[in-house]
Amino acid sequence: MKSIVLKTPIPGPKSQSWMKRRQASVPRGPFHAVPVFISRAQGAVIEDVDGNQLLDFAGGIGCMNVGHSAPEVLQPAQSQLSRFTHACFHVTPYEAYVRLAEELNNRTPGEFPKKTLLLNSGAEAVENAVKIARAYTGRPAIICFEHAFHGRTLLAMSLTSKTHPYKVGFGPFAPEIYRIPYPYCYRCPNSASPSECPMHSARQLEDAFNSLVSVESVAAVLIEPILGEGGFVVPPIEFFERLSSICREHDILLIADEVQTGYGRTGTLFASEQFGLVPDLLIAGKSIAAGLPLASVTGRAEVMDASVVGGLGGTYGGNPVACEVALGVFKAIDEGALLSRAREIGLAMERRFLSWQERFPLVGDVRGVGAMRAIELVRNRATREPAKEETEAILRHCYEEGVILISAGTYGNVIRLLLPLVTTDEQLDEGFTVIEKAIAKVTRDAAISV
Repeated sequence: MKSIVLKTPIPGPKSQSWMKRRQASVPRGPFHAVPVFISRAQGAVIEDVDGNQLLDFAGGIGCMNVGHSAPEVLQPAQSQLSRFTHACFHVTPYEAYVRLAEELNNRTPGEFPKKTLLLNSGAEAVENAVKIARAYTGRPAIICFEHAFHGRTLLAMSLTSKTHPYKVGFGPFAPEIYRIPYPYCYRCPNSASPSECPMHSARQLEDAFNSLVSVESVAAVLIEPILGEGGFVVPPIEFFERLSSICREHDILLIADEVQTGYGRTGTLFASEQFGLVPDLLIAGKSIAAGLPLASVTGRAEVMDASVVGGLGGTYGGNPVACEVALGVFKAIDEGALLSRAREIGLAMERRFLSWQERFPLVGDVRGVGAMRAIELVRNRATREPAKEETEAILRHCYEEGVILISAGTYGNVIRLLLPLVTTDEQLDEGFTVIEKAIAKVTRDAAISV
């Protein structure tokens, strides 16, 4: 039985009506990838207000790893809603916050005592991780990476690399932030070979101590183990080994931003595990509570305790409903064997995407780990000119045919897949068929050749 059911053209008349109301009442700044208003969702399927059913391969930008309306999520949410919705952990603490902190302390990489702070969003968690690192080290500077995305609030936006649309018009930015190249080997800025590129990027960190900021001033290095918004770029393990070594040598904290890579997306609970990376602080969000506002910073106990009492917090951080849902997410991952399912999905993606790379010159690179996979599109494989307009055309064709996708990458030419890990094999094949037809059509229309 097909999951995609289209009763009207996409967008349908009701979605179009709501879009007019949205344009009249909501600022233009908040973007939307698909002009469809959702009515309900289950598993990997979204139903819109016109009764159309679409496959959700975007997952609320990576928030729905356990799927829409998972029973392990709904039941604890409903139960907690009947007891109380808010009390503020900083006034009258509650059990769910502590139980979730214990789970994260046990499940994050590193065999050492840990503590966890709960917050509302990935950006808020990033900002607090920086505060904690500065408090512990007594140093001001943070080193981050090109192509990175860390959020939209002032400090997080300052750490984010991409200028349009995230930073344009919003300056001045926070000080004491220094950016170095990420090992984006497909587009190595130094034209290094794929084998040399990662180590060259690691050397850039050491060079930064001479040309950008004194090593004695650096509190932390902040990195996404796999770029999210930057295009799902995957460095080799050797890069992280060298990065970790440099940080240890100079007493610099290593912060892993796992907001998008975490919660089973890569086939392990956190992507750091794929690289043997043991960060001093690990930031989680998005799928942590199946789309409810929640994020976390988990780290070495002595580091997390560096701030004064009252130095960390927030009125809504660790909301009780979100905490209960987050505990349910762990249950869904464990009982649903979603880590192994992510690896299975990843293999299916890899096989299909590599076949597209062989057939369609528009497909320049395919990459990823587990179910975190991306397709980079280029107009010319020799020059690797980004195919931004072609990417937009493919995404439009896909949602018109019932598959929701989103783009990524500094140049807007990467299709990223963040589908729920409960997506069935039949749904995968159905969705891939739509994507394949879209790539074939746009390749023909744009007359792309090798």
